Amino acid sequence: MSDQEDKSAIWARDEIESPCINVCVIHPGERICTGCYRTIEEIGVWSRLTPEARRAVMEDLPNRAPRLKKRRGGRAARLG
Repeated sequence: MSDQEDKSAIWARDEIESPCINVCVIHPGERICTGCYRTIEEIGVWSRLTPEARRAVMEDLPNRAPRLKKRRGGRAARLG
């Protein structure tokens, strides 16, 4: 193994990667990121979560997406 491969192996981890897609905007009402759907709290502790806890969060993320799709009113609500 070369020195470069040794250095890369040090940083290689056998864990679930972050779902972050670099669209980091917290929805004010739902308090979840509009990019990855994690809560502020989950984002803050992600690096310290166990693989099992990360897996549980990852499994729940698709269920959170619809929470951001709800319309809050807009022009149609004002006219109605």
